[in-house]
Amino acid sequence: MLTLAPVTPDDPGFDVLLAQSLAEDHRMLLRFAENWRSGSNRFARPGEFILGATSGGILTGICGRNIDPYDPAPRAGRVRHLYVAPQSRHDGVGRFLIDAICADAGQYFDYLNTNAPPAAFAFYERLGFQPLPDTPHITHRRPLTSV
Repeated sequence: MLTLAPVTPDDPGFDVLLAQSLAEDHRMLLRFAENWRSGSNRFARPGEFILGATSGGILTGICGRNIDPYDPAPRAGRVRHLYVAPQSRHDGVGRFLIDAICADAGQYFDYLNTNAPPAAFAFYERLGFQPLPDTPHITHRRPLTSV
């Protein structure tokens, strides 16, 4: 059974997930840890948070939501640092995290942007994100409705 809870780089299992992400040449969890520890991004502004998904007490995925620093619109949100452990992909962890990120997002944002690697494009598009070609720092956007 998957459960969600706020997560920090100091939580049990984070180092394992970080090592897995780096082995795949993904740096999103490294950036999360660096920004968290420096205090430059603690996911503390209105509408922001970062969650860890656990299964059987093991951290299997992470995803956050921020005010989008690359979009000048006042109600632009951003999906940040989505990573799911290789052994947990195809188990619904990514969808579970994105559903949680989007659940009340309309209270704070008009849409959520992301900058996904090409290998994740189909995943985001299945979840309602629309491609935004030729847009700096944004590959996909999911429109939201107010809750």
